Amino acid sequence: MFHFPIFNRRIQSLATISAAALCLTSVLVAQAKTSAGTPRQAIPAPPPLLLGSAWYPEQWPESRWEADLDLMQKAHMHSVRIDEFAWDRLEPQEGHYDLGWLERAINLAGKHGIYVVLGTPTAVPPEWMTEKYPEILATPEEFHRPTGQREHFNFASPKYRQFVRDIDEQLARRFGHNPYVIAWQLGNEISSPSYDAGTQKLFQDWLKAHYGTLDALNRRWHNDYHSSIYSDWSQIPIESTQGYPGLLISWHHFVSDTWRSYEKNEIDAIRRYADPRQRITTNLMGWNESFDQYVVTRDLDFAAWDDPLGKRGAFYDPIDNGARNDLSRGLKHKNFWVMETTFGSNIARGEMRAGIWADIGHGADTVSYWQWRDALNGNEEFHRGQIVNVDDTPAPIYEEMAQTGREFDKAGPILAGTSVHADVAIIYSFDSRWALEWQRNGHEPPFKPIDELLSYYRPLHELGNTIDIVSPDADLSSYKLVIAPGLQLLPAAVAANLQRYVQNGGNLVLGERSGMLDEDASRWTLRQPGPLAPLLGGHVEQYFALPRPIPVSGDWGASEAKIYAEQLQSEAPGTKVLMRFGKSNGWLDGKPAAITRKEGKGSLTYIGVWMNPEGMTAAVKWMLQLSGVSRDLPVVPKGVEAYRRTGDSKDVLILENFSSAPQTITFPSQRTDVLFGGTVKSVTLPVYGVAVLAKGRK
Repeated sequence: MFHFPIFNRRIQSLATISAAALCLTSVLVAQAKTSAGTPRQAIPAPPPLLLGSAWYPEQWPESRWEADLDLMQKAHMHSVRIDEFAWDRLEPQEGHYDLGWLERAINLAGKHGIYVVLGTPTAVPPEWMTEKYPEILATPEEFHRPTGQREHFNFASPKYRQFVRDIDEQLARRFGHNPYVIAWQLGNEISSPSYDAGTQKLFQDWLKAHYGTLDALNRRWHNDYHSSIYSDWSQIPIESTQGYPGLLISWHHFVSDTWRSYEKNEIDAIRRYADPRQRITTNLMGWNESFDQYVVTRDLDFAAWDDPLGKRGAFYDPIDNGARNDLSRGLKHKNFWVMETTFGSNIARGEMRAGIWADIGHGADTVSYWQWRDALNGNEEFHRGQIVNVDDTPAPIYEEMAQTGREFDKAGPILAGTSVHADVAIIYSFDSRWALEWQRNGHEPPFKPIDELLSYYRPLHELGNTIDIVSPDADLSSYKLVIAPGLQLLPAAVAANLQRYVQNGGNLVLGERSGMLDEDASRWTLRQPGPLAPLLGGHVEQYFALPRPIPVSGDWGASEAKIYAEQLQSEAPGTKVLMRFGKSNGWLDGKPAAITRKEGKGSLTYIGVWMNPEGMTAAVKWMLQLSGVSRDLPVVPKGVEAYRRTGDSKDVLILENFSSAPQTITFPSQRTDVLFGGTVKSVTLPVYGVAVLAKGRK
């Protein structure tokens, strides 16, 4: 389910669905409001760690359900996600609902000790609806909707939102107090907006509310350029990838706000009838830039994302995958779920289990596999991710999932109430990423914002540091070190947040291409880094795309600059030059490449050079020492990944071996081996081996 569509109350930090359930009581009792057929006996609380799967009972004979659920139970799986594509079964005709089959499926799952994440079916409107009400369909720049696709609805359509609210209310009335339903997933992998005339009018109204007057909009967008002054709101078009930066950034903000209001429509419908213990989320997609994920998750109870291991020919990368997990954790600043993970064509035996445990190490409390079995038809009939074959026999991955389920049962109690804590944060800005993608400024090789972020993330991780990835307006006071790579769009409010952080004793590092633009994606009249230049005591003189690497040297040793370089100028007595360019294009020769300045107990550093991995590692070592950050993860051999979760007087390490040979890790004191029993001072991990090691109270 990881392909892109055809067009593109709050719980505490320990609080995920599982942890919240533990805080209720040891059992959940069905409410008097539950519908006929729902059990009223005491129901055990969900375990702290949930291993689950996407299950589509509507696609298979009901006579097969019991056998499916029996296999899940034997594999120690404790959750299923169902229903997100079944609108035509739930409402076969307009206003005529059939929820009996879904209730039977939910209650049968509960009989097998399996809890349900109930998906709203809103990702795929039924055929009767699209035929009778074509206005509910999205209008992309090029539109053709073959049957069997999804995400082809118009997210701004009032008519579609009413249909969505109606079906959600029907589901919430029926299952809002069902004890087996522990969470709701809104739709599935929301992504693309609509470009129809109605949405354009809503966008124009949004602009009017945001800017107040056309004069203000024209002034802030600097529309004198290319004779682009608007004289009527109706003249403003939709542009998503090229054109005026002010128009582009506003469209993306509108899309983010509209997706948020679309979700709020669903949340309100469910909350009207559902038990508060049933939490609400949706499944996001890692680095997906279709909207601002910080905005879209604001009203959700917790964040969740889809983690396709080894998908589309890519090998599993613990660095990139880890950063995506950390992004998901940072969306709500608490534990999250992985709603889908799957077996890719390049995944080796044991690697799936290791990847799942990596998710747990980064703060996931639930990992759900996609999918239980492949569909018999449709564009995912050869997805190759099934746990059970089409002939009803377990696929080879079944036993690996069963092993993982057994391990979740053992480790759940010790990981209950724990979360991930970091002294280091990386700022990830959707605004800046959009701006960088729109205007690469002739870079060859291309300037890729995610690669820039990972150039800092990788050495931080390899040097044994847990990392948070957070929004530019987040509360940064708990971090000793904050790095903002490529913070090109720097609104005044964000600059003030960063300045407060430094003046209160924080250590801030800005990466190349930072501080160029204000909130409207217009150039600051101050030189980079814009409103932070006075605090830095320096600025960027000029910048260059680099067709080939050039030398750079200084406090961090000798290195090479690649892709992009900024010539810096220090202009205050307290500003120190850290690195200088070597001989290159004449302009850069001998000029500063990185500068720093102390401000009270804090500091601000600007790095105007994208160095090779050795140079980035040296720079990160310097940052950590300057900030007083000590590694919080053990020293491990190359290829071994380490994660730490703490809380409630617990300290739990998760270790995994992604190298090509067995590896031994030794600890300064004994730890409890959660998966295999006993106390150990060292462990030897086979290839893709996993260890969960605890100290402190069980």
